[in-house]
Amino acid sequence: MQVNAREDIEAPLDRVFAELTDFEAIERRALRRGIEIRRTDGLAGPQAGMAWQTTFRFRGKPRDATVILSEMKAPETLVFTSNSGGLDIVTRVDLVALSRGRTRVSVESELMPKTLSARLLVQSLKLAKGNINTRFRKRVGLYAKELEDRLNRMA
Repeated sequence: MQVNAREDIEAPLDRVFAELTDFEAIERRALRRGIEIRRTDGLAGPQAGMAWQTTFRFRGKPRDATVILSEMKAPETLVFTSNSGGLDIVTRVDLVALSRGRTRVSVESELMPKTLSARLLVQSLKLAKGNINTRFRKRVGLYAKELEDRLNRMA
């Protein structure tokens, strides 16, 4: 199952990419939302191979996930691979400069179940795919707006 979203941000490509790869700030925002997050790699600076162990609540139950930054091509591509309870997730973030001060951010996530319980979860999500896509796009849109506001305050 795939979900995707695309948003335009009024900021230059390099600044958007720098903000999206400020993983320490992203970790702090996740902690404020109640997500337990811990870096598990020893890498310095943003680069492919960075990894996190997370714990969060989904459908009323605590879930664990491993997240790895599997590919990073500055300043246009980030690919994250995640695994949680038999569900593999690949999230690709692509950035395209539309003009000197405008950037398009495209986010695509693919869910690939590896166990029976994960297949049942994905099947139930597929039944509500329209609603899931709408919520995903809304969430990406809110994040893009927050990102744009942060970048405008820093300018």
